[in-house]
Amino acid sequence: MCMSKKICTGDLPRIHALLRQAVGKSDYTDLRRMGGLTNRTYRADFPDGTKYVIRIPGEGTEEMIVRADERISTELACSLGIDTPLLCFDDDGAKVSEFIHGAVTMSSETMKEPHRIEQAAALLRILHNCGEDTGVPFEVFDMARSYESIIKSKNVPMFGDYSDTKATVMDIKRELDAQGMSGKVPCHNDPLCENWVVSDTDRLYLIDWEYAGMNDGMWDVAAVSIEAGYGRTDDERFLAAYLDHTPSDAERKHLLASKIYVDYLWTLWAKTRVPYDGQSMEEWAAMRYARLKANIAELSAL
Repeated sequence: MCMSKKICTGDLPRIHALLRQAVGKSDYTDLRRMGGLTNRTYRADFPDGTKYVIRIPGEGTEEMIVRADERISTELACSLGIDTPLLCFDDDGAKVSEFIHGAVTMSSETMKEPHRIEQAAALLRILHNCGEDTGVPFEVFDMARSYESIIKSKNVPMFGDYSDTKATVMDIKRELDAQGMSGKVPCHNDPLCENWVVSDTDRLYLIDWEYAGMNDGMWDVAAVSIEAGYGRTDDERFLAAYLDHTPSDAERKHLLASKIYVDYLWTLWAKTRVPYDGQSMEEWAAMRYARLKANIAELSAL
């Protein structure tokens, strides 16, 4: 397992093969490790000035990600101009994409800039309003049950009050479902700050579509808010830009409920990664779980 930002020498033969498959060459002059939470991502620079991004899937990801589904969503994003062109995509999820020139990965600080809030909202509108049905499911609570099974099979301990918290989340879901506010549209589903990249022409891209699928669009809005650490003012600006009108109280509650769902699912996901990634994932799960309970308390007070 390679958890650092160093190049994993075991990846080199695969990188060479992928580059030859995608662009017919592998004589790069520079190879550097990029970001990635569970996968290993590299940038290869060639003598002619071209640059490509190579992703090697991480260990254990095959238990949770259907790569054929990811490819469908990635190709849709590329066709909408949301992501860069895809050059090859293997059955196991290894892929090569065009590099975003002058690429700057967003952070929680830069995602709070008013200009970026407006850009991100506009990009999500393009995705959610494209009218496509990818046929790729993202059923939050089915996935949660699947993650629970993995956690149990791996003997990963759960939080002591998890059963009570889960029951409350399900109560919130029943109430929101009864209001009919949760239609399904193509969603990214994992828009953390590291998946937003701006080019040297100030164009914003959304990358890495492993968890993409048909979901309530408010999930993406909630996930951006969580990952960027938005406060109330940021949330109001982002939600208004996304909706293209001043949010109603019901829409604000919809956002808060969606934040609860986001942390609920990714808490369980993090628990499934503990056998592979150790204490760092245990701490990440605990952080998300604490925020989940805080948002439940906030919603209950409304």
